[in-house]
Amino acid sequence: MQASPSRSDERLGFVLVFLSALIWSFGGAIGRFIEADDSWTTVFWRSVWAAAFLLAFMLWRDGGRGTIALFRGMGLPGLLVALCFATASTSFVVALGYTTVANIVLMQAGVPLIAALIGWIAFRERVSGITWAAIAAVIAGVAIMVSDSFGGRVSPIGDGLALLIAFAFSTATVVTRRFAHVRMTPATCTGTLVAATFAATQASSFAVGVVDMAWLFAFGALNLGLGLALFATGARLIPAAFAALLGTFETILGPIWVWLIHAEVPSGRTVVGGGVVFAALLVHIGLEFQRQARPQRPGLTGMPNPH
Repeated sequence: MQASPSRSDERLGFVLVFLSALIWSFGGAIGRFIEADDSWTTVFWRSVWAAAFLLAFMLWRDGGRGTIALFRGMGLPGLLVALCFATASTSFVVALGYTTVANIVLMQAGVPLIAALIGWIAFRERVSGITWAAIAAVIAGVAIMVSDSFGGRVSPIGDGLALLIAFAFSTATVVTRRFAHVRMTPATCTGTLVAATFAATQASSFAVGVVDMAWLFAFGALNLGLGLALFATGARLIPAAFAALLGTFETILGPIWVWLIHAEVPSGRTVVGGGVVFAALLVHIGLEFQRQARPQRPGLTGMPNPH
C-alpha cells in the first residue's frame, strides 16, 4: 500500500497542478499566432513536439527500461485514453479556425460532470442528486453557448468540435478512473503520436516558416508537453477536488489571454452560457471539498484538459 503524501509533497502537488493549468491557459493565445494555412500541418508539428518532450521526460524520469515498461503496461485502457487524447488535441487545433477560444475552453469546464454522466451510463456508477442538478446546469449552459451557431455568429463546426473535445476528455476521465493502473504520461504520449500520424495523412504540406516553427515548438513541447508532465507529477499528490479546482484556472485565464493579446472578445451568449457551466462546476467542487473533509487516498483524478 502506497504511503500518503507528506505535507511538503502536497504543497508541491498544488504548485505543479496550478502551473500546469497556467501553462495550458496560454494554448489558445499561442495557437492564434500560428499562420500556417493548413490546420493539419499545425496538428502534426504540435503533436511531434509534444511527443518528443513527453518521451524525453519519461526517459529522464524513468530511464530506458522504465519507459518501455510504462508503454507495455498501458494495455487497452491506455490505448483508449490515447485515442481520446488524440481526438481532443486534434479537435482543439481545428476548432480554433472556426470558433472563439472562449467557446472551446468554457465548454470544457463541464468535463468532470459530463464524465459523471458517462460513468453512470456505461458503468452504472452512482450519481448523487446534487451531481444530476449540476449536469443539468452544464447542459443548459452549453445549449446557451452553442445557440450562437444558429444565428451565424460562430460556426456550428467549431462548436461541434468543442463539444467533441469535452466528450473525449470526459471518456478518458472515466476510463482512467476505472483502470487506476493506467499511467497518464505514456498514454498521452501515445495520443500525440496517433494525432501526428493521422495529421500526416491529411496535411497538404509540412513546410512552415521559422517563426511558425518556433510557435509550434511552444504550442507542442511547452504548452502541451510540459503542462502534461507537470499535471501527471502533481495530480497524484493532492485530492481530486483540489486538482479539479486548480484546473479551473485554465478556464478562467484562457479567454483572458486571448482577449488581452489578440482582442478576441467572446459573445454575450458565450459569457452567459460559460458562466452557468463554470458556476455549476464550482458548486460541485465545493461540495466535493465537504465530502473529502478527511484526506482520502490520493490518485490520478482522470484526464486533464490540456489543449
